[in-house]
Amino acid sequence: MAETPASRPASTILLLRDGEKEIEVFMMVRHHQIEFNSGALVFPGGSVDAGDNEIVARADLYSGGEGLSEADRGFRIAAIRETFEESGILLARAKGTGTPVDAKRAGELADAHRIALNEHKISFLKILDDNGLQLALDTLVPYAHWITPEGMPKRFDTWFFLAAAPPDQLGAHDGRESTDSIWVSPREAVEGGESGRFKLPFPTTRNLIRLAKQGSVSAALDHARGLSIVTVMPVMTKTETGRQLRIPREAGYDGEVFEVGAVG
Repeated sequence: MAETPASRPASTILLLRDGEKEIEVFMMVRHHQIEFNSGALVFPGGSVDAGDNEIVARADLYSGGEGLSEADRGFRIAAIRETFEESGILLARAKGTGTPVDAKRAGELADAHRIALNEHKISFLKILDDNGLQLALDTLVPYAHWITPEGMPKRFDTWFFLAAAPPDQLGAHDGRESTDSIWVSPREAVEGGESGRFKLPFPTTRNLIRLAKQGSVSAALDHARGLSIVTVMPVMTKTETGRQLRIPREAGYDGEVFEVGAVG
C-alpha cells in the first residue's frame, strides 16, 4: 500500500472590499500549466517556506504577532508574502510610525521587487528589511482550516484568513502562476462555479457560500472573529456519479455530506 503523502503547511487570504451592492473578494485564475488546481478560480496563497520561518525569527519585521505561536506566525507571514507575490497587494506598515503601506507605495514595491521575488532572486525578508516595513499580522482573521483528503497525490494543510483589502490597493495577477484576476461577489463566484463559468475547488466553494451570507466587510470580519475553527479533512469516497465528501457538520458549512464531480 502506498504511503499517504504528508500535508504541506499553506495559507490563503480572502481579501475583501465593500462593493456597490455586495461584499467582494479578490480571486485569480491559476495558470493551466500549474500542477495543483490548474485553471481554477482561487484566493491568493501558497505554501509556507523556509524564508517565512526566517521572518518569524525577526520580530522587528512584523507587528500584531503577540500571543501567536511560531507556527501561527509562519502561516500569517506566508499568507501575506504569497498575496504580495501573486497580487501585488501588501498588508504591511512602516516600521516606527505604524503607518499602513498605501496603494502608491505598494505599487512601487511591487514594480521594484515582485518579479525578482517570484524568481527567487530576492527574499521577502530583504525587501521588508531594506524598506523599513513590518508585516501587519493582526489584519488577518482566521476563517477556516482545511487539510487535503488522504489519497490525494498532493496534500496541503491550509489556513484561510480574512482581511480587508487596503484602500485603493486593487491587485493584479502576476501572469505566471495566475492568468487573470477579478473582484467578484461570493454569490457571483458560486453561481459561476455552478454554471461552468468558473472552476472552483471544493473548499473554495464552501468558503464562498459561507462568506456570501455577510453583507459587509465589517460584518464578515466580526463573524470570523466569533468562529470556533474546526479543522476539515474531507473523507472521500467514490460514487456512481462522481465522488462524495464527508466533512464535520460542526465546521459550519451547512451540511456534512456533499456530492462532487472532482476534488480540488
